[in-house]
Amino acid sequence: MAACTLVSAWGPLRPGVPGLCRRRPSRGLWAHARRLPEPAGSGRSVAAVSGPGASGTDRYCLELLRKRDYEGYLCSLLLPAESRSSAFALRAFNVELAQVKDSVSEKTIGLMRMQFWKKTVDDVYCDSPPHQPVAIELWKAVKRHNLTKRWLMKIIDEREKNLDDKAYRNIQELENYAENTQSSLLYLTLEILGIKDLHADHAASHIGKAQGIVTCLRATPYHGSRRRVFLPMDICMLHGVSQEDFLRKSQDKNVRDVVYDMASQAHLHLKHVDSTNQGSCSAVVFAVEKNLRARSFHKSVPVKAFPAFLQTHAGS
Repeated sequence: MAACTLVSAWGPLRPGVPGLCRRRPSRGLWAHARRLPEPAGSGRSVAAVSGPGASGTDRYCLELLRKRDYEGYLCSLLLPAESRSSAFALRAFNVELAQVKDSVSEKTIGLMRMQFWKKTVDDVYCDSPPHQPVAIELWKAVKRHNLTKRWLMKIIDEREKNLDDKAYRNIQELENYAENTQSSLLYLTLEILGIKDLHADHAASHIGKAQGIVTCLRATPYHGSRRRVFLPMDICMLHGVSQEDFLRKSQDKNVRDVVYDMASQAHLHLKHVDSTNQGSCSAVVFAVEKNLRARSFHKSVPVKAFPAFLQTHAGS
């Protein structure tokens, strides 16, 4: 697999596919990003980001993220310095889980790896993490920020169910998967940032679902190359589209209608937050484009929560 393959809630993605938001971020944000280390950079760039006092386990997580989830790597670099190493650990944990499905030939082996991570999380909360770099860094993050164990276990449990390699029966099933993976990551990121706020959690829930739906769409070409299709069956059936249509990379109108319906559902989540939380979710997106200026974000969501939603804009 290519060194800079991206990892999401659905596994690897091919870089360069449009993300959730199509607006280009402000020059200031991209100027900052352009100064960050490149995915194919040398080990010195990783060491520079880690800092002179970084441990080997910290550098391991950073390098894993840089190679397997470059969007998450960039967005984590833009977090406050005191939160950065914990965010690397959290996203490295996510990468480890995301890689299981594509790296095993039998479901039984995948279940064994998931069981390892379940026990690892239990051991982390008993202050006895295994001698594994991601586990050690996750333990540090848990100790530093008192992270909620439930969200970590939800991510593992949902990925374990997903080892069945079946298409989603309906859009609600896909949203449930996104809530338990993408949204759980956002809840944990908010905790790393020291945010305990109902409005921020509400935004994270809907943004996670929207992000999850779009991630599923983005992953379709990659999955198609492996002769797999995970798009919701109810939407495909509504438009008379078969899995073979996606495997053949059909450009027919009914195939485009499936994509449009899914993208519209993602957009509805943003609108839902906009209407029930007085514009907070839309403001998150716009605030990212304006270098996270507080005046573009409604008061109901703390300004400190902005960085947690940076990856909503990644890939644009």
